[in-house]
Amino acid sequence: MMMAVNTLLDPAKFRDPLRTAKGEPRAQVGLTRLETLWFNTGTLCNLTCANCYIESSPKNDALVYLSYGEVMGFLDEIAQHGLPTREIGFTGGEPFMNPDMIAILRDTLARGFEVLVLTNAMRPMRRFEAELAALPREGLTLRVSLDHYTAAVHDAERGEGAFAKAMDGLRWLMANGFSVAVAGRHLADDDDAAARAGYGALFAGEGLTCPPLVLFPEMDARADVPEISTGCWEILGTTPEAQMCATSRMVVRRRGEAAAKVLACTLIAYDPAFEMGTTLAAAQGAVALNHPHCARFCVLGGASCSG
Repeated sequence: MMMAVNTLLDPAKFRDPLRTAKGEPRAQVGLTRLETLWFNTGTLCNLTCANCYIESSPKNDALVYLSYGEVMGFLDEIAQHGLPTREIGFTGGEPFMNPDMIAILRDTLARGFEVLVLTNAMRPMRRFEAELAALPREGLTLRVSLDHYTAAVHDAERGEGAFAKAMDGLRWLMANGFSVAVAGRHLADDDDAAARAGYGALFAGEGLTCPPLVLFPEMDARADVPEISTGCWEILGTTPEAQMCATSRMVVRRRGEAAAKVLACTLIAYDPAFEMGTTLAAAQGAVALNHPHCARFCVLGGASCSG
């Protein structure tokens, strides 16, 4: 879908968790309060997308399905410790591939959390139309991946016919009173205003109000990007507290491992340096920004996966 990136990442970068390649102290982000807890429900997906940052596919079960009991256990921990968590997010893979997904959603909503589900709105979701329709609408948002406002660009990423199926799923969700949002990507030659105008025209042509848009920066860990040192905060006009890992964590279960683990970031699922233990209590420490995604997506991109 996206333009090829010819610049390769400098191999000296992102090696030392304490120092950048220039020898400067690496920026770190402490957890100020756990506002959002993400669950990766498993990397299995009905699609194999060209630029999937987590390499989801119909065959990749590197992150296995989280069970209902595992999710409820972490929600119990939130209640036990009185954590200030307001939002629970579900990502994948495709969350609706997980056979426990409806039960997980039902009981997470029943606990009073705001719930955000990232989905492609295709066949896995549509299999559960009756069960979804029975869920309460209050507090539930489904964010549908629509990489671009044109079928040609979206399908180049996700496969022929994917755009039409995603739009059909969006229509169903909107017709049934669900709160929806759309997740797209910034193309290299498409500024924010042009992209938003394109999505607006797409939905206007459907006779629909354009849902809230979340447009993410491109994610390519091979492309060069500056490292973030402690001196960058003032230069860039941002703060550690504004970064996603200051207020969120993600739970995954890796194939072959005995227990689910808490990670520092939704975007970095395979790097052991971003593992923070098997409980939320153990995941309170600071995060060294020692990955290209830290710079590209969060600090320089100003993005967040949260709703």
